[in-house]
Amino acid sequence: MFDRHKVGEQAILVHVEFQQEGECENLEELEMLVSSAGVSALKTVTTSRQSPHPKYFVGSGKAEEVAEAVKTICADVVIFNHALSPSQERNLEQLFQCRVLDRTGLILDIFAQRARTHEGKLQVELAQLRHLSTRLVRGWTHLERQKGGIGLRGPGETQLETDRRLLRARIKQLLKKLDRVASSRDQSRRARRRNELPTISLVGYTNAGKSTLFNTITGADVYAADQLFATLDATLRKIHLQDVGVAILADTVGFIRHLPHDLVAAFKATLQETKEADLQIHVIDASDERRKENIEQVYEVLKEIGADEVPQLLVYNKLDKLENVKPRIDRDHLGVAQAVWLSAKDDIGTQLLNQALSERLAKSMTQCQLNIPPTQGRLRGELYQMNVVTDEQFSEQGGWLVEVRMPTQDWHRLVKLSGKEIEKLVVSHH
Repeated sequence: MFDRHKVGEQAILVHVEFQQEGECENLEELEMLVSSAGVSALKTVTTSRQSPHPKYFVGSGKAEEVAEAVKTICADVVIFNHALSPSQERNLEQLFQCRVLDRTGLILDIFAQRARTHEGKLQVELAQLRHLSTRLVRGWTHLERQKGGIGLRGPGETQLETDRRLLRARIKQLLKKLDRVASSRDQSRRARRRNELPTISLVGYTNAGKSTLFNTITGADVYAADQLFATLDATLRKIHLQDVGVAILADTVGFIRHLPHDLVAAFKATLQETKEADLQIHVIDASDERRKENIEQVYEVLKEIGADEVPQLLVYNKLDKLENVKPRIDRDHLGVAQAVWLSAKDDIGTQLLNQALSERLAKSMTQCQLNIPPTQGRLRGELYQMNVVTDEQFSEQGGWLVEVRMPTQDWHRLVKLSGKEIEKLVVSHH
């Protein structure tokens, strides 16, 4: 829906420092967003204000300065590191005589470039249309004022109403499609719950290294890059944890300061994986100076989607960028693992993460000795395939005395599948 950025497009960045801390944005983050969008920043204009100017967001003098810079360096677009109102956006475009993009529009543009799956594309288009609908009314106000008359009888109001109706119809259509996607995801989640498979969801600030960690743990090849929003589409993989068995690991979209509400709403189905997880791995860039603020922003988004009550394990990533910090597990006064320090890129400390995950997710275990007769060699092979055999000796009858240790839920499933025949082979429980 938005004009696509062309490679090498030239931009002027505008950043305003506000005295109110809640209004502040990070200039370095804007530069990373612009780079992720494939745009070249020719000039950065900074200013400070008590509050946004109602007409231009920046003061009229600063707006004139930007307009002059646009003419001088022939910029294609001016990007603000803030959310602009529809009227401010329109006023600035009239003054600059070029496109104006605010922070929300820039993030939406990056999402549109990165969406790969059918679901991701639907979600991005929905967010774009919702954002565009707020601009549409203001953009056609000059036509709304038409009262008719010679030369003025035309499609003004009719065109506006047509566009509104088309937008509403398309949004309704997208919501229906996304409902079907959500229903499909719900079926998958119910199947996992029936199989009692624990789900672990990766969350964190964008570019914290979630996808790199995901690839390191699972051996997958999910796209990972040193840029914001490298991952949009939720990816699920099976992992095997000691004392837990098979678990599902989900990689999801990263969060950012003032993540547009339209995006949060559009990605509701994807973020549901985070909300219904048994455990969240909150990945943090340990080398980022603003890591405390980033952690707070992630908590804010989790609260917004109703996922703030899910148990969490902190993972401080990118130790390769820090000096004299070794991989370790931080525990609370009860000895429960609370945080893991590692480097996903160099695969340093990931074994500690596996250990911490096993501790946090491990449920009651069943350990017993089975006397397997020679006629049931297939059962012995299945137990080895499940990776639950801890010891084995030959029995006097020519069979095997096998020690097994597995999650209790897996043992109950095995008993059920065997018609309780396996229980007759139990020599002792430990």
